[in-house]
Amino acid sequence: MSAAANATLLPGLSQPFVAADVGGTHVRIGLVQAGSPLQVLAYSKFRCADYASLADIVREFIASLPGKTPVRVAVIASAGYPLADGTVITANLPWRLSPAEIRDSLGLDAVHLVNDFEAVAHAVAHLGASEVLQLAGPARIAPGPILVLGPGTGLGAAVWIPTANGPVVLATEAGQAALAVGTELEMALLRQMLGQRSHVSVEHALSGPGLMNLYSALCALRGEAPVFARPGEITAAALDGSDALARQSLEVFCGLLGSTVGDMALLYGVQGVYLAGGILPHIREFLVRSDFVARFLNKGPMREALERVSVRLVEHGQLGVIGAASWYQGSGFSEK
Repeated sequence: MSAAANATLLPGLSQPFVAADVGGTHVRIGLVQAGSPLQVLAYSKFRCADYASLADIVREFIASLPGKTPVRVAVIASAGYPLADGTVITANLPWRLSPAEIRDSLGLDAVHLVNDFEAVAHAVAHLGASEVLQLAGPARIAPGPILVLGPGTGLGAAVWIPTANGPVVLATEAGQAALAVGTELEMALLRQMLGQRSHVSVEHALSGPGLMNLYSALCALRGEAPVFARPGEITAAALDGSDALARQSLEVFCGLLGSTVGDMALLYGVQGVYLAGGILPHIREFLVRSDFVARFLNKGPMREALERVSVRLVEHGQLGVIGAASWYQGSGFSEK
């Protein structure tokens, strides 16, 4: 059944709805009209730290819409683990996230929740080659599963799986898996980080805060006082070459990312990889010149298999909003 036909049949899709992509730093939110293709009628971006709750952000966005547009449904894409009562456990948000509370607070008919990278996977599966930067492998993705992964405030990952009845997306918490290292320097950095915690996750190194963690650990190893207090400062100093430790931290970041993506590609048996994190578009040229691809391929006898995996970089932008809306449009929900 086509998306357009689905929108015609389901009453819940006959009027515009809100789709929100909730990250640890920003909430991207749009008013979306179902159809083929989807139409984003309005779009805004909010800083999480400036608001006491997600309901406040959604309320302000709805109030800003022209002509008092009626909104009855919201779809939220967010990282985290959902509990039975609908509340979401997430390490990167400054407030509690409960779809039921948002629904009741705003007087909506329904608020649906989808994993953030599950939503992104619904969007990137339809991207054209002209909308991405090819990093490795063939230009054409062979039929099969696709991994969508990206470092931002945390690290998200999902797997898009084609089936005879349409695609299925597997949401994961891959960012919470233990970090695996592959060089002497990375081993030393991991030992340094393990001195402060019992579990060093993938996203403890591969995220915005993770870059800060790598930099702090590297400074400790070198016996130097940290100069930078924010990931963006480290990135800027690395890109302009003004600080050797910042540059080395970003080099380690890219190497670890390549190795981790290679591991996940093998674990999930994928034919393609989309990198869609908020950090990567800002360091795209650095990433291209880094050890990312070499480390991605450095899997012993599995190198030949990974050489056949297409790896692409895509800017996150509105992908989460579009993906959440795509998931809702294809989900079969019908609001009363």
